[in-house]
Amino acid sequence: MTSTGVPEFAPEWLALREGADAEARSARAVEMVRDHGRVVADLGCGTGSLGRWLAPRLPGSGRWVLFDRDPALLALARPTVPVGRVEARLRDLGALGTADLAGCTLVAASALLDLLTRAEVETLAGAVVAAGCPALLTLSVVGRVELSPADPLDARVERAFNDHQRREGRLGPDSVAVAAEVFEGLGARTHAFASPWRLGPRWAELTREWLRGWVGAAADQEPGLPVAGYLERRLAECDEGRLRAVVHHTDLVVLPGAGGPVPQPGSTDRARPQGVEPS
Repeated sequence: MTSTGVPEFAPEWLALREGADAEARSARAVEMVRDHGRVVADLGCGTGSLGRWLAPRLPGSGRWVLFDRDPALLALARPTVPVGRVEARLRDLGALGTADLAGCTLVAASALLDLLTRAEVETLAGAVVAAGCPALLTLSVVGRVELSPADPLDARVERAFNDHQRREGRLGPDSVAVAAEVFEGLGARTHAFASPWRLGPRWAELTREWLRGWVGAAADQEPGLPVAGYLERRLAECDEGRLRAVVHHTDLVVLPGAGGPVPQPGSTDRARPQGVEPS
């Protein structure tokens, strides 16, 4: 599941969120790695939306290596990334190794960290640090949603959803803090930037789908939660154009240790929730 509670790998869902993802990602985070895009490893590439968005923002980007465990998604993604050479590799990211990233100058991913366990993050971090290249890990959920107008059930739904995200050992809303800790423990530097979705009438279809998934996952986690009337109210507000939602995410930049790229002014040294910079 993604931050919406719907299947994270469904092409229809990935297409629906692509525009909001593009608006949310931090330009400041990209600026920190823009000179490292010659060979990009795109982890958990899905249908290629990150590549379509990021490749034009990386001067000199000439080769993109797509990693995913779904051959159908790799087939969809490969012809859409606008660079000269695109490779597709069928991989389970939980077993990513140093050899997989050999020759890469940047590792990138979107909406990935919160789906991983700590052990999987440790595997990922070890491979990235051994490769000696920066990483841009975008759009990790942080467990905070702001809804307007407010409703008395908002906080309970949020808590239940966050607990649902942590099932089976996944890091969910803790992923950015854990990833920063793991990378820094290996000698890397991390910098965090806010990348919130800002949903409302302009993203009405996405807002409705996100809302159904968010509430549905909360109800799965806490069966006694009285969400039927809540969801009905919220969907009606959405249909009337009155509902606004800020779904908070964080983009994490990882830089090699001593001798690596110089961080830009204003970035943070540690990716803790209280230290996240504006996008």
